[in-house]
Amino acid sequence: MPQLSGKTAIITGANRGIGRAIAERLAREGARVVICARDQALLDETISEIGSGQSIALDLRVPESATILVDFAQTVDILINNAGATKRGEFEQLSEEDWADGFALKFFAAVRITRAAWPHLKQRSGSVVNIAGVGGRTPGAQFALGGSVNAAMLSLTKSLAETGLRDGVQVNAVNPGAVRTERLTRRLVQEGIDAEEFARQANITRIGEPADIANLVAFIVSPDGRFLHGALIDMDGGQTKTI
Repeated sequence: MPQLSGKTAIITGANRGIGRAIAERLAREGARVVICARDQALLDETISEIGSGQSIALDLRVPESATILVDFAQTVDILINNAGATKRGEFEQLSEEDWADGFALKFFAAVRITRAAWPHLKQRSGSVVNIAGVGGRTPGAQFALGGSVNAAMLSLTKSLAETGLRDGVQVNAVNPGAVRTERLTRRLVQEGIDAEEFARQANITRIGEPADIANLVAFIVSPDGRFLHGALIDMDGGQTKTI
């Protein structure tokens, strides 16, 4: 029997890239997936390819969207906070709107959805996985915003993990490195380098695939991964050199 049979998983930012791969992987493990993003057409396409599940188009920057999403799902065993891509750029290039938008979609949306889902997660001994990013540990000049948001996500994960000990909710975070998404592909084209050269310059084993992250998430939320708690897991091909 698939390891997640009978479980309901909410995955945000699931119409492409890492979120879509996670939805596909959890569905293969038997979970009923409820996916959310802003583009209903892409969500419908994802559900069609998965062959099961439900989707709802929402702008998670809007505070009320969190409750709408959880009510739509009806119950929650697994919550994957994946939505949000922050703008690259050095500090002086980032506007007030850039900062507000970066935190609104990735950080505050995760806070609100987790808060709305927590009663279900407590009742069902559920699991939360926050998809953050390596910039939260090792920010650089181009990651003034992304590094700050991801660091906040990691801090939130540790705090929620302690609450989860009391409430029986597993909480962890995954920090993807360079993963072959549309965003990274555009960046490689702009910089005029291929994936192999990028990996060489970044001193990593290779560029990751969305399925790499999805496979790790599937393990974390499975019965086999239940001992993981409060973990901040770097999945980045060796990019993070700090302790």
